[in-house]
Amino acid sequence: MTKEDRSRADARFNKIARTTSGDRTAKAERDAALKAVTDNMAKLKALRLAREATEPPRPAAAPKKARAKAKKSEEKGPALSDWLAGQQNGGRRT
Repeated sequence: MTKEDRSRADARFNKIARTTSGDRTAKAERDAALKAVTDNMAKLKALRLAREATEPPRPAAAPKKARAKAKKSEEKGPALSDWLAGQQNGGRRT
């Protein structure tokens, strides 16, 4: 094996070693962040449950009033053929 081959192999090995150690630290950081988020969620849930336990029960929500429907005109509009004829007589192209 020549010096050049050996140095190339060492460079590859060092690159792989750096990547592997970088992966370990990244995984550790992700795990720590996940644990922090999970702990925070658990703390907030405990606080919410404690607050809800001390509050008096809320009354049931009042049902919303139904909106009054718009009244339809008893008078029907002109038939479609009459309306189209009126449009053509008025100068509109249909």
